[in-house]
Amino acid sequence: MPTLPTDAPGPRRRLSVAPMMDWTDRHCRYFLRLISRHTLLYTEMVTTAAILHGDRERLLGFHPAEHPLAIQLGGSDPADLAQCAKIAEFRGYDEINLNVGCPSPRVQTGRFGACLMAEPGRVADCVSAMCEAVSVPVTVKTRIGIDDRDSYEDLFRFVMAVSHAGCRTFIVHARKAWLQGLSPKENRHTPPLRYDVVQRLKSDLPQLEIVLNGGIQTLDEAERHLSWCDGVMIGRAAYHNPYLLAEADHRFYGHGDLRPRTRQEVVEDFLPYVRDELAKGSRLHALTRHILGLYHATPGGKRWRRHISEGASRRGAGETLLLEAANALGADGCHGNRGRHASFL
Repeated sequence: MPTLPTDAPGPRRRLSVAPMMDWTDRHCRYFLRLISRHTLLYTEMVTTAAILHGDRERLLGFHPAEHPLAIQLGGSDPADLAQCAKIAEFRGYDEINLNVGCPSPRVQTGRFGACLMAEPGRVADCVSAMCEAVSVPVTVKTRIGIDDRDSYEDLFRFVMAVSHAGCRTFIVHARKAWLQGLSPKENRHTPPLRYDVVQRLKSDLPQLEIVLNGGIQTLDEAERHLSWCDGVMIGRAAYHNPYLLAEADHRFYGHGDLRPRTRQEVVEDFLPYVRDELAKGSRLHALTRHILGLYHATPGGKRWRRHISEGASRRGAGETLLLEAANALGADGCHGNRGRHASFL
């Protein structure tokens, strides 16, 4: 088992869902929280400029039920990051995460994301400023390298410099990033996964909390990696198949007494939130697009996705669309768990 100080700060990071642009918004996070009570959730990356000059309620607002919840910031100016970290802490976030992993050209133009791996001193200054500004943990999400700066020694020096500035938790995507020549999508798949590099980092720096990210598809895989790392972060697999989180509380957080909600119950528990959000002016599609994968790989799963996708754009569609879709699956989609949906009809 990995060695981690017993006083490790902040939320328990045994399992988390990655920050994903355009996906892990507040509606998605609320939905995922209905499936797992303890998996750590992350916001989409929010830039410092957006927070300092934009609509903070829209950018930073969240439902209290989303806790434990971390915010990921994008930026490279220590003073701006410190101010934004302070604002996020005041808003109630449990962790402040700095993005040092995104390879998109737009992010590079703003001088943040993965390109910051070439500037460990600047990242250290940013982390130091944020740590001084807030009492919640400041963490860093990074790659194992960029371009030709991909030796283990480069990664080790980077982590050491940033850890000396006050960061104790590193979320490491086990792929290098090519800043030129590959798209952000290609950077998620083309560079080979190097779990061995992250494992060596944890072995050499047991005093740090090392969370593994990249390519992990199932809880079984996560459990195997947890034999040597402190936590596992799952990305797109958790979005496309959110019900894989149903056993997370039991397997990773010691809550065997909590019976996982059935898919039917998740739908039912989501209804009051949908109703409230529609009353506030949210579009139904903005809510339902995150739940299309709930019946992933089950009989009737395609019917569920089709019913939701087509129905969300219908004039006058509301929260009952979800019940219609679930009922349309019948016994195929419920696997004998009828849930409580009759009371909503």
